[in-house]
Amino acid sequence: MPAHLSARLCSLALSLCLIAFALPAFAGPFEDAVAKFANDDYSDTDEAIGVVASSGNPLAFPIISALQDGRLMADPDSKKVYVTGTDGKSIDAATGHAVASVPDSASAVRLNNRLRRSVDAALGSLTLQSPDVGTRLQAAQSVFKSHEETALEPVDAALAKETNRSVKAALGDARAAILLFKSDASEVEKLEAVATLKGRGDQEALALLTGMGDQPASVTKAAASAIGSIQNSLAIWSMVQNAWYGLSLGSVLLLAAIGLAITFGVMGVINMAHGEMVMIGAYTTFVVQEVIRTRYPGLFDYSLLIAVPLAFVVAGAIGVLIERSIIRFLYGRPLETLLATWGLSLVLQQAVRTMFGPTNREVGNPSWMSGAFELGQITITYNRLWILVFTLAVFAILLAMLRYTALGLEMRAVTQNRRMAASMGIATSRVDALTFGLGSGIAGIAGVALSQIDNVSPNLGQSYIIDSFMVVVFGGVGNLWGTLVGAFTLGIANKFLEPVAGAVLGKIAILVLIILFIQKRPRGLFALKGRAVEA
Repeated sequence: MPAHLSARLCSLALSLCLIAFALPAFAGPFEDAVAKFANDDYSDTDEAIGVVASSGNPLAFPIISALQDGRLMADPDSKKVYVTGTDGKSIDAATGHAVASVPDSASAVRLNNRLRRSVDAALGSLTLQSPDVGTRLQAAQSVFKSHEETALEPVDAALAKETNRSVKAALGDARAAILLFKSDASEVEKLEAVATLKGRGDQEALALLTGMGDQPASVTKAAASAIGSIQNSLAIWSMVQNAWYGLSLGSVLLLAAIGLAITFGVMGVINMAHGEMVMIGAYTTFVVQEVIRTRYPGLFDYSLLIAVPLAFVVAGAIGVLIERSIIRFLYGRPLETLLATWGLSLVLQQAVRTMFGPTNREVGNPSWMSGAFELGQITITYNRLWILVFTLAVFAILLAMLRYTALGLEMRAVTQNRRMAASMGIATSRVDALTFGLGSGIAGIAGVALSQIDNVSPNLGQSYIIDSFMVVVFGGVGNLWGTLVGAFTLGIANKFLEPVAGAVLGKIAILVLIILFIQKRPRGLFALKGRAVEA
């Protein structure tokens, strides 16, 4: 063999040996960190999370996301780590190369509570630069909750580039939370962090300030002042939240009582079956949604708009039938009317049980009535908000009908002086039937609204009948403005009494107050005017 050929072969062998020994060194910190997931040690996993999240590698987000979801698989024998996708396909976590299958010896990387916070912080820092505003906002909020020190650098980088006001504020809050717990942060930085959290002023900020541990005296003093300020602010917001709950309850009571106020005021009939008209409206909504689900699923978001007129017609027609067949024979006999309508309510409940069963029925929320939003420190759900708007719209339409239509004029005449109205040629029996039908129809559309916040069952109406009578009597029999004021007054009072006295004692207290009020003003808040009324 020639000398030069032998030398080349030796050089080639030496190069191969050097490459073989050098390959592990070329793995790099990212690959080394990924391999630590296979050690089944919480400390190694925590260290691996930090290195992977800060590596800038495009595989970092899939790896940490898979770790959070329990899809990061590690083989303790080969020290290989795999990411299993939601589609069932798997890749090598270190290289990103697809693999045919994950070894049977591989298992999901374990997490504890501390590691879950690290994962949340890592995911937050990884998505802070997302092009989607909502993703960035969610990431900033995640970092705020975890306040991990490793997220400070990504937060600062994102803060320097951020242009959206909401996201920028969330990033500032996240930075303050990190600095508050950062051991080597300066006193000035901690004071600025306390001021930022004081400005945020919610329960999460309060929890951070109360749990920050030992701090310099100036920081502790500033934190104590911030805690007091936040607690005072939250107490005010709590009252506002209770007032909103009261308005929400008041709108429900108004819907349930407004039809009763009409029939009670015009006809003097104590209709104990009024709650069943509400129930019929709710079941009409259920039937409409069932038909739409099975035949026209694309119309589901319009189901309530379809159910409202149908519930009004169905409940109104049943109301007219009840008045013509039962009520008209019992005028002037209040006890018999009360007993007859109470028995009728039991018949209607049993009829519904026979047709639909005794169990609750599901009535879904359209997309535009689902979810909630924050206003200051209170939460407002869309279904309650829409019910309030719907109630006020029904009230306004009813007022306009009573004021500007012939039927409204006749109803007001019969309410104020029935005998005089009859002598002027008004067919009071026809007015009675239409009034009872109108009151029942309004109760039916109340059932449409209540189906969105309460269980649709044969007992639905019984939950509101007593409260409806209290609203009508408190506001003034037959007076719609009195019913409006009475409903919202009782709703707000009930929500402020509940936290103090409890739900049951709160209702008892409301009843006692109404009894005392009626002793002073027997005709309610707004008494009707008229010769017959004043006689």
